[in-house]
Amino acid sequence: MPAPPASSWRRHAAAAASSTTPRTLLFLLPVLLLLFVLSRAPDLTFSAASTAAPLSSNRLLGQVRPFDCYASPQASPVFASLVEGVPRPFFYSLADMGALPDRPHKNIARLLKGKRFRKPDISETIQELLGREVGRGSGGVVVDVGANVGMASFAAAVMGYRVVAFEPVFENLQRICDGVYLNRVQDRIVVYHAAASDRVGNITMHKVIGRLDNSAISATGAKLAFKSNEDIAVEVATIPLDEVIPDSEQVRMVKIDVQGWEYHVLRGASKLLSRRKGEAPYLIYEEDERLLQASNSSAQEIRAFLTSVGYNHCTRRGMDAHCTKQ
Repeated sequence: MPAPPASSWRRHAAAAASSTTPRTLLFLLPVLLLLFVLSRAPDLTFSAASTAAPLSSNRLLGQVRPFDCYASPQASPVFASLVEGVPRPFFYSLADMGALPDRPHKNIARLLKGKRFRKPDISETIQELLGREVGRGSGGVVVDVGANVGMASFAAAVMGYRVVAFEPVFENLQRICDGVYLNRVQDRIVVYHAAASDRVGNITMHKVIGRLDNSAISATGAKLAFKSNEDIAVEVATIPLDEVIPDSEQVRMVKIDVQGWEYHVLRGASKLLSRRKGEAPYLIYEEDERLLQASNSSAQEIRAFLTSVGYNHCTRRGMDAHCTKQ
C-alpha cells in the first residue's frame, strides 16, 4: 500500500493537534485559576509571634498563662458569620449547633437563608458605651470576664480597644480562637483559660452540654434554666483580676457574666475597682438573684461591696447592672 503524501500527513497532524488543544486548555485553566486564587489569598497563619499579649504576663503566678490559640486543636465544624445591626460588625463562631438536624441553632437557620447572625444585646451595648462616654478618648483595655465565644470581646476589639478575656470552658475558647482569626485581632486580644475569682487556685465547674453559655461553678446554677440538659464537672484554674491587670493599665470597662459567681470576681478585682473617679472602669455585671443565691451570694451583698470601693451609682438594664463613680 503506497504511503500517503507528506502534505496529507501534515493536515492530519494539524487536525489532531487542534482537537487536543481545547481539552488541554480545559484542564489547565482550573489549575491556573486555583494557583492564582491561592497566591492572592490572605495569610491566615496564626503564628506564635502574633499572639503577643497586650498586657505583661510576667505578673502571673505560674499557674495561669495566656491561652495559645496556635497550639490549640482547631474546633470543627465551624459555623461563623458577621453580626448584623451593630455599628462595627464582627465575626463570631457558634459553640453549640443546637439539636441537629431537627432543631438547629437559630443562627444556622439564618445562615442558610443568607442572613447574618442576629446581634447579641451585649455587643450592641459595648459598642454604644465605648463609642460615647466610656471611651473618654482613644485606647485602653476592656476586661471581659465570662467571655463565652467572644461576643463582647470582639465588639470592643474591632473598635481598636485591647481586650483581656477570661473563659474557663475549653470549647468556648476554641470558638474565641476562630473569631481571633476571622476578625484579624490577634494583636489586640489575650485570653486566659481560667475562671476569674477572688483567689489563685482551682475550682470545679459544671459544663452544660448543648448550652455551654449556661456553664457555671454552681451545679444548681448551671441547671436552673436547662434542667434536662446533662452537665459535666471539670476542674478549672482560678485567678483574681488584680493578679493580671497592672496598675499602669488604663481599663475602660469591665464586663462580668459568670452565672452567679460575680461577687467572687468583684472581690478579686478590689484594687482595680478602688481606682479613683475618672480612672475606675465602667462596670457591667449580670445581676440575677437566683444565680447569685445558688453561689451563696446576693445582689445586696454585691451592692454593699461596690459601695465600699466607691461605686455609688448603679442602674439596671435588663438583667445587667451598670455601675460608675459619680
